[in-house]
Amino acid sequence: MSGHFPTSTNRRQFLTRAGGGFGSVALSGMLAADGLASGLETKGDPLAPRRAHFPGRAKRVIYLFMHGGPSHVDLWDPKPDLVRYAGQPLPESFGSVMTRRDVANNPLMAPVKPFRRRGRSGIEISDFLPHLGELADGLCVLRGCHGDSVNHPQSVYQMNTGSILAGKPSLGSWVAYGLGTENQNLPAFVVLPDPGGGLKGGPPAWGNGFLPAAYQGTTMRPGAAPVLNLKPQPGISAPQQGEILDLAGSLNARHLAGRDFDDELSARLRSYELAFRMQAEAPELVDISRESEATKRMYGIDEKHTREFGTRCLLARRMLESGVRFVQLYSGDTNGWDAHEDVAKNHGRYCAATDKPVAGLLRDLAGRGLLDDTLVIWGGEFGRMPMSEKGVGRDHNPWGYSVVLAGAGVRGGMTYGATDPIGLRAAEDKVHINDLHATILHLLGFDHERLTFPHHGRDERLTDVAGRVVAPILA
Repeated sequence: MSGHFPTSTNRRQFLTRAGGGFGSVALSGMLAADGLASGLETKGDPLAPRRAHFPGRAKRVIYLFMHGGPSHVDLWDPKPDLVRYAGQPLPESFGSVMTRRDVANNPLMAPVKPFRRRGRSGIEISDFLPHLGELADGLCVLRGCHGDSVNHPQSVYQMNTGSILAGKPSLGSWVAYGLGTENQNLPAFVVLPDPGGGLKGGPPAWGNGFLPAAYQGTTMRPGAAPVLNLKPQPGISAPQQGEILDLAGSLNARHLAGRDFDDELSARLRSYELAFRMQAEAPELVDISRESEATKRMYGIDEKHTREFGTRCLLARRMLESGVRFVQLYSGDTNGWDAHEDVAKNHGRYCAATDKPVAGLLRDLAGRGLLDDTLVIWGGEFGRMPMSEKGVGRDHNPWGYSVVLAGAGVRGGMTYGATDPIGLRAAEDKVHINDLHATILHLLGFDHERLTFPHHGRDERLTDVAGRVVAPILA
C-alpha cells in the first residue's frame, strides 16, 4: 500500500488525496478525530482516544488467559493440609460441594510439586513456575477469587464478560469503549488465540455484545498474514484497489445517509476503514526479525517448547508499544489446562511453555518503562478441586482459585484473600469476578458504576449490579 499512499504523507494529506467515496466516507472516523468532517462525525469516531473518569494508573492491559482452569493449589495457593490429609476423604465439616464430575467423595490429593518462598516478600509459589517465582516481589496474588459456574463455557464468559450467559460485551470491549485507541491504524482490542484453537465458549469471549461492533476483539496471528483476508486478492494493484474502495465508499455513503446514519452500519463502515489502514501497519507489527537476539532469548523464542507462546508474548508487547489498549493472549487449545487426567503431565507441559515467556514479558515491560502504566493479568476461568480425579487429576473448581496481577497501580510482593485450609472455597477477603472487573476498571480510571451503555432501556455495565474495588491491593 505504501506505493499508492506514501508513508511520508500525513493524515490530512492522505485524506485529501483520497478524494471522494472511500476517502470521504469510510475514512471519516479519522476526519472526525481531527474535527474536519461532516456527516458521520455527528456520531463521533468510536475509537478516538477518550479520557477516563479520573486519572488511572494503567493506560493499557495484557490479559494472559490460561484456558482450561489452572490449578491454584498446585501453582499459587499452598495448602499444608492437603499434604497432611492426602489420601483421605473430604471431611464432612466442609459440607456438600457441587462438582462438574462426581469427585466429591474422592480422596484429597497433595500438591504435585513443592512450594517455596520467593523473593524478599516470601510469597510461596510452586516449583512449576520457577521463572515467575523470581519475580514474586512484583506480583499480587489474589487467592480468594470465585465465580458461579462449574462449566467451561459459562466460566469463560463470566471471567471475560462478567456474566455466565453469552452475548455480553467482553472486558476488552468495555476498555476499548471507554478509552478508544492510541493508534488509528490498529484496533483498540486485539486477541492472540492459541494456534491449537478450540476455546470453550468461542469468540463471544472477546465479543462486543450490545456495544457497537467497533469494540469487538480483533484476532491477529504471527507471520505474514496477521489478519485473515486482510491483503488484496492476487492481481489487484494498489490503484485498482483504491478505485474499488472509492466506489464502495460512495455507495455506502448513500446507503448510510438513507438510514439516518445508523450506528451499527456506521461501525461496519469504520471496520472496513480500519482494515484498509491495517494493510500497511499490521504485517510490520508482527515481524519480530528486528528484535535483538537477547530479547528473543528472554522470551524463550530460542527454545522449542517456549517459542510459540514466547513469540505471542513478544507480539503483545509490540502491540502495546504501537498503541493497542487491550491485548488478550490465550494459552491452551480445546482442553488446555483442563487437568482431569493428570495434573503433573498437563501442568508440566503448559507451565514449561508459558512460565519463561510470561516472566520475559514482565521483565521486558519493566525494562522499557511500560510496566508502570500497563496492567498484566494472569488467570483462567477457574481453579481445580483439592480432591483427586482418576487418582492424579483434578476436577473444575469455581468456588475458590487464584488470579495474579502485576504492573500499573498494583501492590507487588503481596497476596490477598485466602481459600479454606484445603483450597476448596474462597474463605477470607473474597474476590468475586465482578469485584475483579471493578478493580481492573478502577486501575484504568473508571468508576465501574458509571461506565455504562444504554441497551433496551437500561444502562448496562460490565459489573451489572454488583462489584467492589479491591482497595487493599492498590499501590
